[in-house]
Amino acid sequence: MLTNWMHYITFAHGWVLGALLLVPILVVEYVRRNRRINAPMLVTTTHFIKDTQSYKTVLRHMLFVLRCLALICFIVVLARPQRKFSQEVTEGEGIDIILCFDISGSMTSQDFAPNRLEASKQVAAEFVKNRPGDRIGIVIFSNLSFTLCPITTDHNTVLNQIDNIQSGYLQDEGTAIGSGLATSVDRLRFSTSKTKIIVLLTDGVDFGGTIPPDIAKDMAKMYNVKVYTIGVGTDGEIQEHVNSPLGMVTQTRKMEFNAPLLQTLAAETGGQYFHATDKDGLQKIYTSINQLEKSKVKVTNYERAVDKFTPWLLAGIIAVLLETLLRYTVFRKFP
Repeated sequence: MLTNWMHYITFAHGWVLGALLLVPILVVEYVRRNRRINAPMLVTTTHFIKDTQSYKTVLRHMLFVLRCLALICFIVVLARPQRKFSQEVTEGEGIDIILCFDISGSMTSQDFAPNRLEASKQVAAEFVKNRPGDRIGIVIFSNLSFTLCPITTDHNTVLNQIDNIQSGYLQDEGTAIGSGLATSVDRLRFSTSKTKIIVLLTDGVDFGGTIPPDIAKDMAKMYNVKVYTIGVGTDGEIQEHVNSPLGMVTQTRKMEFNAPLLQTLAAETGGQYFHATDKDGLQKIYTSINQLEKSKVKVTNYERAVDKFTPWLLAGIIAVLLETLLRYTVFRKFP
């Protein structure tokens, strides 16, 4: 419990805590003085008397313990323990962004480390962290499309949802680029932001789905949405591990890649097309998009502190009152 408290607490006057070194010095001096006062003396005529220690004798050190506890509490109070809170204030105009992920089975190919989808998630998360003030949402698609996270300024939620993306989440296989793009446009349809963009990331040829890419492209143009398309993967052949009746086997598969479609979607909506063949290339692409789409946002961080010395002050006062009460009642000395 004390460890957890210390994790969140800072001290306005931390140097005062150095006074706690007085406590062990006082303890040593008290023990030394007590031993000198109670030095043993052997008297032969009293050997038959039994141990006559009373509860007062046993508890006589309690007054000193209470005094030390009070001293510790008051030193901590003087150090002013505080809990600090950070507050972020955003001023200006941000951009509304939809990150549209292809999560079809081919995104698990391992020409990226550890695979295409995981590499894409890692780089996208860094992109989100570099867009303070922007509203960001997530759409995923395979044969179907689904809004995983509506546009929001709560970037922690966005990052959590990115981390949760898995291939096969939508079960039906396919690469419905048109459906994914259409769903992304629909998320931005009622946006009042002057700039609306979609970052569409895929590694395949459009098939499946109910909305053709041309119709989705026209929707984007209608609502002034720019589409940045990213083609992920190599154009050649890759080695992949697949399950077979004989167990895991390695087979060669030629990658299909429809670059002209992605180029058209980007060019006709005012965006750009990029091709990433590895994770470093993907990182550079997101950096380029970050530079192309700048937000007019000023983020100011404020820190406020709340004093947390009250429990220590009360504990110190209670220790002093208890010591005083015991000294003049139970442990009172009569002349």
